[in-house]
Amino acid sequence: MTAHPAGADAGLLSPVRAGTPVERAVDDTAWLQAMLDAEAALARAQAGLGTLPARAAAAITRAARAERLDLRRLAVTARESANPVVGLVRAFTAVVAEEDPDAAEYVHRGSTSQDVFDTGAMLVCDRALRLVHADLLRTAAALDRLAARHRDTLMAGRTLTLHAVPTTFGLKAAGWGLLVREAADRVGRLLDGRLPVSLGGAAGTLAGYLQYSAGDGAPATDPAAYAAALSEAFAAETGLATAPLPWHALRSPVADVAAALAFVTGALGKIAVDVQSMGRTEVGEVAEPPVAGRGASSAMPHKRNPVLATLIRSASLQVPALAGALTQCLVTEDERSGGVWHAEWLLLRECLRLAGGASHTAVELCEGLVVHGERMRANAAASGALMSSERVVAVLAPELGRATAGRLVSEAAGTAARTGRPLAGVLAEHPRIGPLLGAGELAELLDPALYTGAAASLVDHALERHRTT
Repeated sequence: MTAHPAGADAGLLSPVRAGTPVERAVDDTAWLQAMLDAEAALARAQAGLGTLPARAAAAITRAARAERLDLRRLAVTARESANPVVGLVRAFTAVVAEEDPDAAEYVHRGSTSQDVFDTGAMLVCDRALRLVHADLLRTAAALDRLAARHRDTLMAGRTLTLHAVPTTFGLKAAGWGLLVREAADRVGRLLDGRLPVSLGGAAGTLAGYLQYSAGDGAPATDPAAYAAALSEAFAAETGLATAPLPWHALRSPVADVAAALAFVTGALGKIAVDVQSMGRTEVGEVAEPPVAGRGASSAMPHKRNPVLATLIRSASLQVPALAGALTQCLVTEDERSGGVWHAEWLLLRECLRLAGGASHTAVELCEGLVVHGERMRANAAASGALMSSERVVAVLAPELGRATAGRLVSEAAGTAARTGRPLAGVLAEHPRIGPLLGAGELAELLDPALYTGAAASLVDHALERHRTT
């Protein structure tokens, strides 16, 4: 049996992310490493500008390894300062001193806890979002293949849970794919220059950075120029972007991530709930990829539950609520909050975990989705001609007026449903409709396969657009 640290979150209550790549990318060790990466990048940036010895920066970088620190002790120590960075700096300085005693003086120079934590948070977001982005692109590609394969596969369109007019599964899959690509676009924009370093010092003025740079015997420099140069160098060392202003109390970077992740899980949740509905025993139009033992019920041997869709749907219900709380954290007081900043941390990580787990799960669901086209056609036949009644109204409208045509066809449809007679026969016998439409014309107008509108061309357009973009 593998031991697990007491109190650690093993994912028991969050199976959607348990064991997925994103879990390791956002765990405590990953977060600690990201903060150490921020400390090391800051030292290198300062060294590059001549305000910190290059040897010290090199020693700080070598020492910046999470395994050299006691993670649990740092967590407990954080209770004394309400954030993990104060204890981290103290412990990390000791590690650097072992590497190079002179370099220890330069750890965290001019910085503040929030610069380190927020930069670390953006590094964690960057690493997790790259996993999410890759999974979304794989899922979108799988949905493109489904859309192409089932371009003309007839199925009943459903509105308010009931049969509406005919459509195709290809169009449904293309719609899923569009949502997933839109989610990938939102994540891609974050990865393309929207995740910034945090550099502000104690209250957003960079005063500490400037004072230390002036006190090291460096050539006199314009404060604004040095601040800009340090921000650029820090961003270059981390691979993140610069920020227009210090953002200790301007929490839009976190709110942006939250909004994108809410959209990601919402898009995937739409697929999940459709798969669940279409996979009902009495519907049977799709099924999850078969895996031995998966979906087994603890009580009913015959059941194979839709596990993947259930996991994705669970995330889609949680992330928007968490994202809303993160957006609320935009309302923060002064130059640094007492509690609002602190409230973001677990919310942000859980959003990343859940969205990352849902994205990873969606790849398997969509790449292996089993489509039962024959069942779709059989289900459509249950309503048959009734689903094309709209078409008859449109044809009769020029002769009878739309309102009258709609009323007469609705009455005929009610008669057909009540008596079990074919709608075509009821319409053909109607004294006002029969003389206008012959039996052959009615049969063609009421054929569901001939009333899928622009479904095929819409699928073609979507696939072509995806190929070119």
